[in-house]
Amino acid sequence: MLIKIDDLTSNEIAELLTEHLQDMYAASPPECVYALDLEKLRKPEITFWSVWGGNQLMGCGALKELDVQHAEIKSMRSANRFRGQGVGKAMLEHILQVARERNYTRISLETGSPDFFIPARKLYERYGFEYCGPFGDYREDPYSMFMTKKLV
Repeated sequence: MLIKIDDLTSNEIAELLTEHLQDMYAASPPECVYALDLEKLRKPEITFWSVWGGNQLMGCGALKELDVQHAEIKSMRSANRFRGQGVGKAMLEHILQVARERNYTRISLETGSPDFFIPARKLYERYGFEYCGPFGDYREDPYSMFMTKKLV
């Protein structure tokens, strides 16, 4: 697997993010979906990576700086046909490494509470993320779960 910074211009990325958003809207009411579209992922405080196996897009993930010590994981996604092949694990390890290199002391995320999100929550738990309350601009939401990990 090759993980690289992505400029969000390829059709493959657009298709993967469309797939991601469709699943988010299928699992949660629209007002409870916090996944970012292509334009919102292009903000300067966000670094976006794609995961490739040869010429096939396997997944993606992003890191959003909330402040100089705290970052948020966004848009973690394995393409449906590559689920269960370690794409999420590789992306999460990469994001955690970059977060440490940038000297963040904490990394957090928002994920869904419905059963669809159980595999994601289990992955984050295995890497030491703990459940917490809302952070940043988030508010309590029955369709959201918040997790955080100290990096120091």
